[in-house]
Amino acid sequence: MPPTSNDLAARGGGIELTGLTKRYGDFVAVDDVSLSINPGEFITLLGPSGSGKTTTLNVIAGFTKATSGELTVDGTAIAATPPHKRDMGMVFQHYALFPHMTVAENIAFPLKQRKIPKARRTELVQAALATVHLGEYGHRYPRELSGGQQQRVAVARAIVYSPRVLLMDEPLGALDKKLRDWLQLEIKRIHGELGITFVYVTHDQDEALVLSDRIAVFNQGRIEQLGPADELYERPATLFVARFLGESTILRGDVSSDGIGVCARLMRAPGSLPDGPGALVVRPERLAVRQADHSPETGWNALPATVTSEIYLGSSRKLELRLPDGSPALVREQAGSLSDARRGDEVTLTWRVSDSVLLADESDVEAVLT
Repeated sequence: MPPTSNDLAARGGGIELTGLTKRYGDFVAVDDVSLSINPGEFITLLGPSGSGKTTTLNVIAGFTKATSGELTVDGTAIAATPPHKRDMGMVFQHYALFPHMTVAENIAFPLKQRKIPKARRTELVQAALATVHLGEYGHRYPRELSGGQQQRVAVARAIVYSPRVLLMDEPLGALDKKLRDWLQLEIKRIHGELGITFVYVTHDQDEALVLSDRIAVFNQGRIEQLGPADELYERPATLFVARFLGESTILRGDVSSDGIGVCARLMRAPGSLPDGPGALVVRPERLAVRQADHSPETGWNALPATVTSEIYLGSSRKLELRLPDGSPALVREQAGSLSDARRGDEVTLTWRVSDSVLLADESDVEAVLT
């Protein structure tokens, strides 16, 4: 009988961060971060370089000591526990395989360190190789493998001793896109089979969306928003999250009780934003291009726009547009339902009011993102 979801969750460790802070002199790398990670969960720490995500992972791993705050696994404080005693596997971006050892010897290394008998080591190594679909590669050396195969060996080495937590720091960053996309699905499959807790660090928004049960978006040492991928994408809580997680059209203006003034008065999306500077955020697939004289239906917003470029993407097409105030807009159309709009055309840009999100205008968000 296959394991149930409860059985799988029982294999993973629950992690609790409370008020975690890490300072390097006057610089605060991690700023009062609190985060509960459920047993068996796949959680991704997402953010730009310098946002605190890798430092947080290193604190969990024990490679970096927090300045203050608490860290527990299954209710036990582990801040004073050395890394090799935390029952956590670790996968790095650059594999960290021993070049003079075979694949099987690399995978067996942590078992040997734990003084596991040789016969049992052989069994566990073969099981780990089977999990990463490299059953016939045990006799090879790392130099005889592709980058993707080496990374799978690194995963096998990290899981061979059945840790309750697997930490992964940008593990696919050195691979080409096609291989990266394939390995994302492999990592998701391995998580589903093992049921252990995965804590994954990346700056790649698409990777985070594909893999995660929940995503913690980091910005300047803090968690800007935490939630399931669809919630963060469809209902970002801040302009930073909207800009970092996916593409958006952002309409800035003055908010009032009856709408938002941009280059025309638009019906505001649901929200409790007070009057003042605001930004209306619409995802590109929620926007539609109509003829220039199009009148919007009830519940829809509309703005005049000019198509400035067309970008062919195979399964879809991206249109870049310019609004009357000079600000840009993005529309993504799926193949089979393309509009007739072409570069230079005057069009009407429309979207459902409910498909937009009204947020406070963070004037320095571009500086943070760059």
